[in-house]
Amino acid sequence: MHNKKLSIIMSVYKNDNLNDLKESLNSLYSQTYQNFDTYIQCDGLLTNSLYNYLDNEFKKNKIILYKRDENKGLAYSLNELLEIVMSNNYEFIARMDADDICDKKRLEKQYQFMKKNKSVDVCGSDIMEFYDDGSEKYVKYPIVHGDIKKGFSKRTAIPHVTAFFRKSFFEKSNNYNIYSNKNEDQWLWLNGFLNNCQFASISEPLVKVRLSKELLIRRKDLKHLWDTYKLRNQIINKLNFSPILYIYNIIIFFVKMMPSKILKLIYKYRK
Repeated sequence: MHNKKLSIIMSVYKNDNLNDLKESLNSLYSQTYQNFDTYIQCDGLLTNSLYNYLDNEFKKNKIILYKRDENKGLAYSLNELLEIVMSNNYEFIARMDADDICDKKRLEKQYQFMKKNKSVDVCGSDIMEFYDDGSEKYVKYPIVHGDIKKGFSKRTAIPHVTAFFRKSFFEKSNNYNIYSNKNEDQWLWLNGFLNNCQFASISEPLVKVRLSKELLIRRKDLKHLWDTYKLRNQIINKLNFSPILYIYNIIIFFVKMMPSKILKLIYKYRK
């Protein structure tokens, strides 16, 4: 039986970069708060280099590793891990991606915040986006529930990779939507708001988020854009946002179809 308060959940698949994964896990290993377990689900067969690295980390007792031959997607993998960690009764659950980097005090700051704010079900943070050319951009998010909900009318409530959950969040809102096309986090936030989960965020960039050319290309996928468009309309409707946002949603749909070079500039210089 574990004696840890916190579990980290991460999914890895064959197209993840080995060096990025090492950076991501090393940023967890170097955290100032160490009372956590890291759970990783292999979402389908991995390359030999990825698998060998993860297997060695498992043998060193640095991670808890689960394997599956079939690729079923991020939402499915996270739900598998949630079922495990919820049954193991961790008080908190944090997200981490296989290519992003935590500030060394990320977990300590979010853990202390959640201990002091017992009504909060999920805590996020600002992020520092970094690009293939080495440039960076500080992206800020609202910090209190009302402002976070208002901001959700146009963009994500909190960056998924920064999410630090109290287990009550999933008890209230249920798990990830496995039928979404790469929008599992947005469905989760919508369900959270609809089920009276309390959101908060820390006004510091506690995670560095890799915004690569490949990610921008994936975000231009037509099925993903159409899924996002329909989802944003549901968010506007179910959370009673202003109807004028339907027009804004149409504009954003076409903006995201622009060439990747233009999209990169938009991401860099947006407020």
